[in-house]
This record gives sequence, structure tokens and C-alpha cells, in this order.
Amino acid sequence: MPDTIHLVIADDHAIFRRGLLTVVESEAGITVKAETGDGESALAMILEHEPDVAVLDVDMPGMDGFEVARAVQERNLATGIVFLTMHNTETLFNAALDAGAKGFVLKDGALPEIIDCIRAVAAGRRYISPQLSGYLVDRSTRSVSTAPTLKELTTSESRILKLIAEQKTSREIADLLFISIRTVDRHRSNICEKLNLRGPNALFKFAVANASNLG
Repeated sequence: MPDTIHLVIADDHAIFRRGLLTVVESEAGITVKAETGDGESALAMILEHEPDVAVLDVDMPGMDGFEVARAVQERNLATGIVFLTMHNTETLFNAALDAGAKGFVLKDGALPEIIDCIRAVAAGRRYISPQLSGYLVDRSTRSVSTAPTLKELTTSESRILKLIAEQKTSREIADLLFISIRTVDRHRSNICEKLNLRGPNALFKFAVANASNLG
């Protein structure tokens, strides 16, 4: 773990962000390099400062937290991603881990937990809010369960999977199907959940391997 942990914080709720900053800045050995309320600025700040850890809200204007995390992965940056969210759902939890998150903290308990989470992620470990430990067990159990099948997908999910096989980005898929990028990402998360796909490139690899079966 570095002597001083450099941090970027992105959350569109200004009051919550100020509270988070107060907690973090009072802690020795952690320096906030930049903070913002939208995803595009968050990515720009991560690229500029290359922080040890980026704390991201899942829902943000411009780019959401998942899009920022994927952009960090695509650039092979060393920044550890921590997601903050008020949504305690297994689908969102799995989507966050699939997007490369090293930390996942519920906003209800974020302020007491966030310092432990930041230090753990900076040291190369994973930190999950204790309330979500059951999801992690379920995720591990499903990873050795039955093989995925295309029959579980809806028509919309199959259409999106076909476009993924054609190397379309979420933004391109949204434009083609006249839906929001957030809707595309929710479909992607649901597809991964149904097909038991884990890892940053698993969805694309599966889509390409099964392209001939997608119509």
C-alpha cells in the first residue's frame, strides 16, 4: 500500500459528497486529488491524476459509474474502483464486480466503512459491505453451476447480445435501438446474470462464440 493514498471522488449528490470529503480528508495518509459530480469529469480526473483509488457513484449524469470503470479497465489503469450505491440488489452487485470493481459499499453505511474500503483497495484487496456477503457466496456458487444457455434470454437481450458480437459499444447499441445507454447497461448486466458470465471480457467472448446462434 502506498504511503499516501491518492483519491478521486465522484458522486452527483453534493451533500453526500461533502460529507464523504470531510470524513476522508480527516484521515491521515489519504489525499483527495479531485472530486466531481459527473462521470465524464471523473474519467478525465482519473486520467489526469492516476489516483490509487477512485470512489464512484453508480448513477451519475454523462457517464455512469459502470461506464467510467470500463473505460479505466480498457486503458489498463492501476486505479482501484470503489462503487457507492443506495441500491442493494444482487444484479447491481454482480455488474459492479464484472465492471472491475474492487470495492462495493452501500451508501447507508458508507461513511463508517469507506476508510476501511479505501485502504483495503489501495493495498490490492477487495472490500464488500458486510450486508452483501451473501451475494458474494451466491456468485461463487453459481460460477461452478450449470452451463449458460441462450434460451434464458429475452428477445431484447438476444438482440443486444448480437450487437455486442458485432463489437458495438453501449452508446452505439443505444442509438441503434433508440434506448438509453443506462438501459443497455442494465440489459448487459441481466445477460451476464442469466448466462453466469464473469470477468470484464466474458460477455463479449460469449457473444462472439455464439454469434451464429443469435439470428
